[in-house]
Amino acid sequence: MEEKRAAVETILRELKQVLVAFSGGVDSTFLLAMALETLGRDAVLAVTGESASLASHERTDVVQLVTQLNAPHQFLSTEELENPSYVANPSNRCFFCKDELYGKLTELAVTQGMVIVDGLNASDLMEFGPGRQAAEKWGVRHPLAEAGLTKEDIRVLSRAQGLPTWGKPASPCLSSRIPYGRSIKVEELQQVEGGEQYLRALGFRNVRVRHYGDWARIEVDHSDVPRLLAEPIYPALLNEFRTLGFLRVVVDPAGFRSGNLNPQS
Repeated sequence: MEEKRAAVETILRELKQVLVAFSGGVDSTFLLAMALETLGRDAVLAVTGESASLASHERTDVVQLVTQLNAPHQFLSTEELENPSYVANPSNRCFFCKDELYGKLTELAVTQGMVIVDGLNASDLMEFGPGRQAAEKWGVRHPLAEAGLTKEDIRVLSRAQGLPTWGKPASPCLSSRIPYGRSIKVEELQQVEGGEQYLRALGFRNVRVRHYGDWARIEVDHSDVPRLLAEPIYPALLNEFRTLGFLRVVVDPAGFRSGNLNPQS
C-alpha cells in the first residue's frame, strides 16, 4: 500500500500543478491532501461543480474540508440541467454531467497552467461508469487508479493520515435517485434532498430516497430497517414525506444498496 502511495506522489510530481475535481468524498479528499503535501499549496487548486443536483449538506462538507486542509478552492456553476440529454436521464446520464464539468474545468485549468486530476480509484474501474468516458475525452488524469489504489486502500490511508472522510459513505449526486428514463426535475431533486435530510437527522447513516413520481422508496442500512419501521419513527416519517409531496412510501426490506439503479452487468 505504501508503494502505491509513493506512486501517487510520483505521478503528482510529474504533473507539477494540478486542478483537483473535488467532491468532498473519500477519494477526492485523499487526493487533495496528497497533492497539497506533495506539491505545496501554490501548485494546487480544488474545484467543486455546483448545481441543483449537489445536496446542501455535501456543499457544507466541501467547505469544511477545504478549510481544514487549508486548500485553495472554488465552486464552479455547471449547467447540466440545461442539457436535454442529461435531463432525459438515460443510463449514461453521468457522461453528460461529467462532460459539462470537465469542459468547464478544462477552461479554468488552461488559464492556471494546471492538469485536471480526479479521485477515480482502481475499484471504480470494475463498476459501471459512463463518467469515465467524459474524463477520457477531456484528458483527465486519475492518479489513484493509475497507482493501483483501491477504495479500501484509500480508506486505510485516509484514516492513518487523520482525514475525517476515511469512513464517509458514498454520496452520489441527487439525480442518481431518479430511475433511468424518468426526466430529472429540480423540484423532485429538492424532494429527495428533503427526505434524506429528514432521515439523516433521525440518525440513519446510509440513506437513499428513490423518487418514482408520487411515491418514494426508502433505503437505509439493512440493520436499521426495523428501527425505521418502528413507532414512533415510521408514522412521523409518513407525515413528513406526505408534506414533501409523496403520496406513498415504500421501505426497501433489502436495505441500502449503492448504485442499485445502475444497469447490471
